[in-house]
Amino acid sequence: MIETWPGRSRVEGIASRGHMTAELAQPVAAPDRAARTLRRDIGLVGLLFVSLGSIIGAGWLFGALYASSLAGPAAVISWVLGGGAVMLLALTHAELGGMYPVAGGSARFPQFAFGSLIGFTTGWIAFLGAVTVGPIMVQATLLYTSNYVSSLTTISGGRPVLTAQGYVAASALLLVFCTINVMGVRWLTDTNIAAVCWKLFVPVVTVIALIAASSHTENFTSSASGGFMPFGWKGVFVALSSGGVVFACLGFEQAVQLGGETRNPRRNIPLAIIGGMAVAIVLYVALQVAFILALDPSSLSHGWGAVTFSGKAEVYGPFAGLATALGLGWLAVLLYTDAVVSPGGTGLLYTGASARLTFALARNGYIPAAFARLTRRGTPLVALGFSFLCGLVILLPFPGWQQLVGFISAAAVAVYAMAPLALGALRRQDPDRPRPFRLPAASLLAPATFMAASEILLFAGWAVMWKLIVAILMGFALLGLSTATDARRTPSLDWRSARWLWPYLLGMGAISYLSSFDTRTPSSIPLVGLHGPRNELTFGWDILAVALLALAIYFFAIRSRLPEREALAYIGDPMVEEPEGADARA
Repeated sequence: MIETWPGRSRVEGIASRGHMTAELAQPVAAPDRAARTLRRDIGLVGLLFVSLGSIIGAGWLFGALYASSLAGPAAVISWVLGGGAVMLLALTHAELGGMYPVAGGSARFPQFAFGSLIGFTTGWIAFLGAVTVGPIMVQATLLYTSNYVSSLTTISGGRPVLTAQGYVAASALLLVFCTINVMGVRWLTDTNIAAVCWKLFVPVVTVIALIAASSHTENFTSSASGGFMPFGWKGVFVALSSGGVVFACLGFEQAVQLGGETRNPRRNIPLAIIGGMAVAIVLYVALQVAFILALDPSSLSHGWGAVTFSGKAEVYGPFAGLATALGLGWLAVLLYTDAVVSPGGTGLLYTGASARLTFALARNGYIPAAFARLTRRGTPLVALGFSFLCGLVILLPFPGWQQLVGFISAAAVAVYAMAPLALGALRRQDPDRPRPFRLPAASLLAPATFMAASEILLFAGWAVMWKLIVAILMGFALLGLSTATDARRTPSLDWRSARWLWPYLLGMGAISYLSSFDTRTPSSIPLVGLHGPRNELTFGWDILAVALLALAIYFFAIRSRLPEREALAYIGDPMVEEPEGADARA
């Protein structure tokens, strides 16, 4: 049966653009597989905890120290600004997720609005970010555990790496994550709910205990350490990326990635996204305030940039050091335990999310159809297997794996940036669809949100920006290879609707190269030799340049959007996930 939307046949809309033939419109799946669809087993609490569990990992253990070392007490402003910017991005996802509750939504919303090339680009970046998080969190868990089981890691080149025994343990833990996901989405969410209860309990207790035990309010204004804003506004902005503020706020979109597997999705998705972000922002601000209040003023004698911790606190974070110094040994033990548990919980969720993104790419026709194959439990088995194999490679002791954290942040923000563009376009292409949550003043907030995401990319620095652009180009090469080997299945790329992408990437790359950000960690592109950042666009001017570029690109993208009929053909009926074997564009 061919689905329609307000009188429009999906096949008619696609066929009019030459996307498919009559043969592709016919069912190709075996009868026993035709009924295999994603199962909507997640309730509101489960989806809310998916969002919370992805946001709150182990990053908070160090976030307060890193942010204050770059911004001083004004790091509180960094958390408010960073949390506010990510909340705006979350609100755009809340509207889109409520309208289109599909699996791997981050990869599919831009496709609905701008066609296949933009859809692939977004899905590819999202996949790179998500598939990397799982193994990194596994490795972080084992690095913390190695303080009790020393045979798991060793020091090579001045940095900790997994031993052979550690690699086996990491592989086994990653396999456990995949197995839980294979058992079905209900297993995933039930396991996650237990982990999130712990992950919320520990930081809340930490805030209460530290504030009750020590309250040095003079740390906020002490002239000896530079006052409230010792590094100026630039320090506040640099802390957003280099201080881990934005990285700590990432993850709300996992409620979108699992949107095709929740009951009452038009209610649950917006509530899970907004609720998860609200709780996380309040918690992070409270942790930063507690850290500043609990810090001994004598440790600030050389300024905020010189604050350090030794012993176990160097491994487990400053809150463990503060707890020990204040005689709160029981709190220190809780923090040691949380350092092991929290990364594992986050890794579990991102393992499932990366598989859903692979599933979405396959359903959209960009990669082989086998990755969209579902088990009888409604889980993408081949996609999960691929995530496991990718994790085994990432777990290898490549030099500087910690640098992937900066790339993950930039990749996530680049994906987030596509949401306000898709929202602005779909408000025009699909105006009559029910919106359980409607972003207020979207005509102003959508471009403002795109500008905010672009600024965060600028703050990430040239060393991250050029790697992100290269990763996007690698994705285009893979898409070209897929087209060359299976042109029948690869969709039309909708070049006209993607024409705004090139000036955006080139413009962001050029401004980042000429900017004042990341001057302490310059980077040069191998073989090409572009050594930046150049600091020719000084602080303030580089921010203005990105704001103007983002504003121009936003309105250019809206003008370049797909025609209404073609957009609706891509959307189809988002409440019905087509069974395995049905072409995603049929």
